[in-house]
This record gives sequence, structure tokens and C-alpha cells, in this order.
Amino acid sequence: MPASELWFVVPGDPGQNTGGYRYVRRLVSALAKAGIPVQLTGLEGTFPQPDDIARQSLDRFLAGLPDGTRVVLDGLAMGGLPEVLQRHQRRLNLMALVHHPLADENGLSEQEQAWFKHSETTALACVGAVFTTSYYTAERLLAFGVTPARVTTALPAVDDAFFQQAPLINRRDATRAIHLLCVGHLSPRKAQHQLIQALAQLTQLNWRLTLVGSAERATDYASGVRALVRESGLESRVEFAGELEEADVLTAYQQADLFVFPSLYEGYGMVIDEALAAGLPVLSSNGGALVSTGAKPGVALYEAGNVAALATKLTRLLAEPDALETLVAGAMQARCEIRRWSETAQDFLSGLEKGRPRNPVQFAADWLEAREPADHQARDAGLTARLAEWLTERYDCRASGSEPGAPLHFVDLGTGRGSNPVYLCPRLPVPQRWTLVEPDQTLAGIALQRVEKLDAPAVLETMVLTKDNLSTALPENADLVTSSALIDLVSEPWLSALSAAVAKRQAALLVVITYSGLFALEPAHPFDDELRALVNAHQHREKGSGAALGPDATPCLSRLMSGKGYEIQTADSPWVLTGEQANLAAMLLEGWAEAATEQQPEQANAIQTWLETRRQQLDADALAITVSHTDLLAWPKQV
Repeated sequence: MPASELWFVVPGDPGQNTGGYRYVRRLVSALAKAGIPVQLTGLEGTFPQPDDIARQSLDRFLAGLPDGTRVVLDGLAMGGLPEVLQRHQRRLNLMALVHHPLADENGLSEQEQAWFKHSETTALACVGAVFTTSYYTAERLLAFGVTPARVTTALPAVDDAFFQQAPLINRRDATRAIHLLCVGHLSPRKAQHQLIQALAQLTQLNWRLTLVGSAERATDYASGVRALVRESGLESRVEFAGELEEADVLTAYQQADLFVFPSLYEGYGMVIDEALAAGLPVLSSNGGALVSTGAKPGVALYEAGNVAALATKLTRLLAEPDALETLVAGAMQARCEIRRWSETAQDFLSGLEKGRPRNPVQFAADWLEAREPADHQARDAGLTARLAEWLTERYDCRASGSEPGAPLHFVDLGTGRGSNPVYLCPRLPVPQRWTLVEPDQTLAGIALQRVEKLDAPAVLETMVLTKDNLSTALPENADLVTSSALIDLVSEPWLSALSAAVAKRQAALLVVITYSGLFALEPAHPFDDELRALVNAHQHREKGSGAALGPDATPCLSRLMSGKGYEIQTADSPWVLTGEQANLAAMLLEGWAEAATEQQPEQANAIQTWLETRRQQLDADALAITVSHTDLLAWPKQV
């Protein structure tokens, strides 16, 4: 599979005939017509609350893609699987297509809503560009940590087939029943039961209803709707047509007199545009994005979930021919403004620029390589010397006991390119072996080669550490656990799990180059303080394990380890960057500007002005940057 291809990934069969699946198929087709190499695939398993088959299916698919491949993941496929995305996010250019947030689905318990909210927020933090099918959904995603700078809205469109045949303007025959049509799979969110409840009050009027849509997605609900039809005495008026082929759906639109859509919530509501394109007037709820999708001539709206309001609107349209004809005229007007899929494709293509344009793994490797000299120079030598003393005591104690000569076991978390063990190996004067924990296989391979060149035996663990697996992921016989530039990215529960795992093993803990919340640039700039505040706020955002601690990480870890009875020693380890570190300084400035823009997009112009000024100063060797960090060493009182 060439990396140049653009992949779309959906759960299950991509050929399913729902609005969301039709959107993806039509977009893929329009992109292909525009000359974009694009592929569409479906995943096995259960979604959106994934089972093991779903988890393995997504992981296997992503693992088979070349580095840098662009992958657009449907929200249904990715929202429940953040841990899979975390394993691949550095290597692939992951993007999301969100129809509506999973936590907004109707019928969820509070516990289910909370689970979906946390899971989808974590998953969305793993991707670059985010595509939505409505402006309503784009705004909702602010609550999921997705800033407007990352979002592109590519509104749905309507198939050309809807425009290839003139609508039947004078289709009404006063002698026959008014034909109502509702399209959507039978589900509590689509709320077909409310339409039946409303129509049950209007048996004195001449109407019939066709329900088009699968009854297999929520079988209990579908059975309940059928039972309601029977109990209401409407069997002769209501037809359950089931899921139709797309050509037959178009025919259904063309043969109806009024489209009725009682859905409680939609991320867009493609069926409204389809009805209008067929010249069919619409009565719709205002649930979710429908309030904006339905803001067109030919559409009458009512309050979502209000059966009485639905019955009132239906009564007027069924009993007053002029009211219905006015709505028909509006539909004919709106038909001329309905979008084509080529327009949606162009909107989508513009959003690809918001993705990660570079190979994420290469960028990570470049960043880690650029910062390593500054990290090594900044580290506090006193902490390393104190650690060497403690480890020597432990080794000597072991040597006189039951394990003479056995090397001590060191574990480096988030090892990246192996900077931490490369620094420590020659400075810790005891026999040692390393376990290098790094989720990215490419970086882990680099780290392993570098450590082995120092004659230190090492093994890899390519895994994502979570608060739930730390207790078992750390080797039981670990003597030292280390990390560099890591803990400001994790949450307090994650650090709590780490401290418990380290204390259980009575290992020492060395955590270095943790950002402590301050950076200064010389000469000063009027926007420095505001930018620093935005960067620090961004530091606290979700990074995959909950709200990140950012500058609060070292004090938090110090408290946790003190509570375990450990001795604690901390030291400052600032970067002092001048012209000799221009490459690192440039990357740092870019990163700060990007974080600040994500945190407050409305300040984008001011941030860009600040960045341009700082770039010019850096190019002129007229800029000095100091970034504060803290190193922490914790060790048990007994060796």
C-alpha cells in the first residue's frame, strides 16, 4: 500500500445504506474523480463500544500501512479505541471524520456518556486534522478538546441522479391520501415512534406513511414501533419498506408528497437535502444540526421531541392544501442551492492541509535528536552522582548476598531515541541491563542500537503505558526507573500508578527535564507573557491519559513519592539556548506558536506576528531563550 494513498476507514461493511456511510462513499468517489488516490475499507468487530475483534482489526490495519500514510478514521471506528491510535499516531498521519460525537447519541446512560466522552476526547487528541459534516458538530467538538484551527467542515451533498429528472411539481391529487415519507434506520434517536404517536391523533385526515430504513440495527426498538402501529390501528396506513437500494430511495422521494423527519439529534441530516433536491417539502425536528440544515425554503421545523408540536404541524400541512403548496414552492427554490459532491470534495481537500504534512515519526526523531545535546547539558550532575552512590550501595549489597555479580535492572519509560540511557550508562558505575519502553517501533529500534553500542544489554517493550497497566508493565525486579521530558504530558492518576509501581519494587526513580512552567526570551516582547500563559494552559490539555499535569508534574510526583516513604531530591535543569542551538530554538518557537494557536485560535494573527519577530531575531543571532526544567530523584531509605 503506497504511502501516497489516502485511506478512509469505517466500521463494518462500507456499503451500508445509512446517511453516514453514503456520505463516506460519495466523498471517496468525488475525491477519486478529482484525481486523488483514495481507498475505502471496513473493519470487523463491534462498534462504537469496541470488542476485541474491533480492536485487533483496527490495530492490524494501521500496522500494515507505510510510515506517513494519510488515514481518515470515521468517528464510529476510532472513538472507542484511543489506545490503538496512540500506538500509531507518531508513524501515520491520522485524521478524523466526525458526523456527531458518540457521547451525544440518544439513549445512553450517564456512565456510558462519560465513557464515550473520555474515550473520544482521548482519541481525537491522537489525530491531526478533524473533518465534520456540519458546523454544529464542529462547535460541539470544542468540548472534546478540538480547536477550530484543526477542523474543516465539509457539508454533505446530493447525488447527481436527484437532478437528472425534473421533480413532479403538480403531483398532488386531492382524491388520494397524502403520501408521507420518512427515511432513516429505525432507532430511538430517529424517533419514528413519535411520528406514529402524532399520526395516531390524525386518523380523521387522509394520509399514508412509508418508513424507509433498516429494522436490524435496533431490533427491539423496531419491534416496538411495529407494535405501536398495531395498537394505534394504523396497519393499513403505515408501510415498513425496510432498507432500500439507493435507486429505490430516490424513487421513494419522487413518489411522496411530504417528507417527515422526527429525529431527536443529527450531525447534519443528509436526507433533508435529498428530499429538497427531489422537490419534496420537508417537516423536520430541530434536533442537533437539523436547526441549521433545515434553515432553508421548503422546510418547516418543530421542537425535537415535542409530539404535540409535530401533530399540530402535520395537521396544518395535511388539512390545508395552500400550506403544503407553499412548502412545495419553497422546496423548488431550495433545490437550486443544494450542493454537489464535487463541492464537498473541494472543502475536504482544503482541510488536508491541517493534517500533519510531515512524517510524524521523522519529526519526532528530528525533535528528539535536536534537543538531546541541550538536555544532556542541562541535567543536574549532582543528582546523577547521588544516584550512582545509591546504586553502588545496592549493587554491593546484592554482591555480598544471593546475587553476586548480577547486573542491576534499569527501565527507561518513553525512551524515544534512547537519550536517557545514553547519558546514564557511562555515569552509573555498576553492571546494568536496560528495558527500553517506547510505543513507536522506529524510535525504539534507534534507541536499542544506541544502548547496545555502549555494551549495555537491552530489550525493547513497544507498548503504551497507561494508569491501568503500569503496575504490571514495569519489570518486577527493576532497580531504577527513569524518564526524560515525559511526566508533564501525563495525568495525576498516571503518576499515582507510576509511584505505586516503583514503590512496590523498592526501585529508585529518576525523572529529568520536566518543564516547570517558565520560559524567558531576550530581548523581551510585549506578547511574551500572554503566549506563555497560552502554552502553559495547553500543557494541561488531554494528552492521552487524562488532563496533563504540565508544570505541576514534578511537585505532584514529589508528593506521591514522599507519601511512599522515599527520600526526595530535586534540582533545576534549564535550557539556555543561543545561536549555537538555532535549530532547536526554531523548532521550539514553532511548537509554542502552534500550541498557543490551538489554545486560542482567535489570537492567531497576534501569535503569527510574535513568531515572525522571533524568527527574525533568531536568524540575526539576536535571541536568547531560557526554558526552566526540574529534575527529580527519589529513592527508598533502604537499599
